[in-house]
Amino acid sequence: MQPSDIEQLLEKYNEGIATAEEIALVETWYTKYKSTVPDVPHQQLEEDQEQSLNELITEITGKNKRGYWHTLAIAASILVFLSSGIFFLISHKQLQPLALNKPVKVKSDIAPGGNKALLTLSNGSTIVLTGAKNGTLASQGNMVINKTADGLISYADTKENASLKSLVYNTASTPRGGQYQFVLADGTKVWLNSASSIKYPVQFIGNERKVELTGEAYFEVAHDAKKPFRVVSNGQTVEVLGTHFNVNAYGDEGEVKTTLLEGSVKVSSQNANSMIKPGEQAQFNNGKISIKNVDVDEVVAWKNGFFYFEDNNIQEVMRQLARWYDVDIKYEGKLPSREFSGEISRNVNASQILDILSFKKIHYKIEGKTIVVMP
Repeated sequence: MQPSDIEQLLEKYNEGIATAEEIALVETWYTKYKSTVPDVPHQQLEEDQEQSLNELITEITGKNKRGYWHTLAIAASILVFLSSGIFFLISHKQLQPLALNKPVKVKSDIAPGGNKALLTLSNGSTIVLTGAKNGTLASQGNMVINKTADGLISYADTKENASLKSLVYNTASTPRGGQYQFVLADGTKVWLNSASSIKYPVQFIGNERKVELTGEAYFEVAHDAKKPFRVVSNGQTVEVLGTHFNVNAYGDEGEVKTTLLEGSVKVSSQNANSMIKPGEQAQFNNGKISIKNVDVDEVVAWKNGFFYFEDNNIQEVMRQLARWYDVDIKYEGKLPSREFSGEISRNVNASQILDILSFKKIHYKIEGKTIVVMP
């Protein structure tokens, strides 16, 4: 059994022409992944790939039919995950082994994004957070802005100027290819996704806590029954007392999506309002709000360092890649209709993800800061 035979087996499965026995085989080897592949660093997996594959193929030789297929299942699972270096989570709807590809020589590549953000103070001055030293960055009102050793930005009361009665605002913004985490003055934690911004008071006074969002952010709101927390974005307002939720308000996504993980949330606009429960998503478009059940793991995967796709078309996939890799996307020719389901680390070069996508007959080339997608 040669590597090309294993690849052919997976291609047959993906194209829907595998036999019943081959289908059973492929769907079996995925379940064996965690018990057959050692939990070792990615670099070590790459270094051991060739040796491990040779040993596995040698082991297959001489097996009876039952033992042969069992060993092939293990070999296939290890080959797929060693070849890509990326864990592509199989959709619950259909197993799709997209991770196997022949090595591709890439003349140019694009590194993943990272912790990058710009903080604009109330006087208009800016602080580039990426290169800022740890410690106190600035003072705003009666608050000081600190950067911790792990890069977190937080606000602390100086206990001075207690008579402050007007709101003082800061704006945090991430570029394409950036993300950042903040702790607001009330203890609310905010994860800001790429190409996003949030405007917020350095200290919440009055009877509400209101912030303004563009792009996407995940919130873990500190509970305060006397001061509701409100997120305003693209004509929609999300109101909570203390809970965990995600707001996706990118302008190119067509609708504002608010997804609740814990607690309760009220989503309102000028013409409508709705309450949502954990596991539900409010979709706001053209003044109307609709509610649907969603996979929250998919929604907040970006916060946890992953792309998560579930029956997404190529345009939806590439919009996420464009924001994280800070690239433009160009389409050439008539692309086949394809849907992608799976989970991929965001901490890999663009070519590694594109190689996985190309297993479904989507091809690409990288030209500087542009990814060209072709049939």
